[in-house]
Amino acid sequence: MPAWRSFLSGLAMTGVALGLAAQPARAEHLKIAFVINSLSASIDEINVDTHKIIRTVPVFREPHHMALTPDGRYLLVGDTTGNALFFLDPRTGKMVKHITMSDPYQLVFSPDGRFLTIAGLARNQIDIYDAQSFKLLHRIKADTMPSHINYSPDSRHVYVSLQVSGQLIAINTGTGQVEWQKAVGNTPAGVLWHNGMILVGIMGEGHVAEVDPKTGDVIGTIRTDPGAHVMFVPPDHKIIYVTDRESGHITVLDAKTLQVINTYAMQGGPDDMDFAPDGTIWATLRWDHKIALIDPKTFTYTTIRVGRSPHGIWLNTHDPKIWQTSLASAD
Repeated sequence: MPAWRSFLSGLAMTGVALGLAAQPARAEHLKIAFVINSLSASIDEINVDTHKIIRTVPVFREPHHMALTPDGRYLLVGDTTGNALFFLDPRTGKMVKHITMSDPYQLVFSPDGRFLTIAGLARNQIDIYDAQSFKLLHRIKADTMPSHINYSPDSRHVYVSLQVSGQLIAINTGTGQVEWQKAVGNTPAGVLWHNGMILVGIMGEGHVAEVDPKTGDVIGTIRTDPGAHVMFVPPDHKIIYVTDRESGHITVLDAKTLQVINTYAMQGGPDDMDFAPDGTIWATLRWDHKIALIDPKTFTYTTIRVGRSPHGIWLNTHDPKIWQTSLASAD
């Protein structure tokens, strides 16, 4: 081959190599903590390893809660007064799309992945959607501020706390019929199915109510500090954390006996929490506009400043579905 052709061929190959090198590497999945800032109308995304904010994603007006779709494809964030449901890529944190949705305050998928129940706190309604098509199946009027949601393990019933009336309502997910609606205490909030019963945080009385899921009757109470709000179970299922938001404490219960193990001071309005791979508890502090990173052994903690009134928090590090699913292009 003539020298000049050899030179040009080598130059061309070098250009190809440089061109390939210049292509951006495929984005790797990030370890992200998603924090919903209700009064800032935004979502802060924090690197779980470095504790640095990666980005802040704006929404419309007032987001509160989120839920991962059953296939792990999207993280949904409800903007209640914005009447919108936002779809984020749970691996990268990037916004994909949004759809119109009536007052999505709290949103929870059923264990079998068939239903999405949304508590419309401002519009006093409970909506049950088809989880795949987002078609509205049932709308139940609940004129007492429906807030928190949980299901029976077989997905046949959904339970929603009604804050103003102090009641818990049980709804058949298939028919949309109310099966019972019973008083459980002053200002009920978080709802958790646990060992065949329903636990309800009673904010106005400083305890957790134990409720019979068949009748709605209160069969016991667990004393906490004032403001018992929401209950969270860590991955080992040995204990239950109760955030006592109003009094600024976190109560720790034995998951088997439901006896109080300890109570820790946590000023700033502890609300929602999630758990990092190393066991660290990540908790939102509503009044301080921060999140707390808590060592579960000592309950010492550090804080990260986020937007105003952080409410929901979720880490993408513990849900294997999101690492096994490739996100297709936006619909």
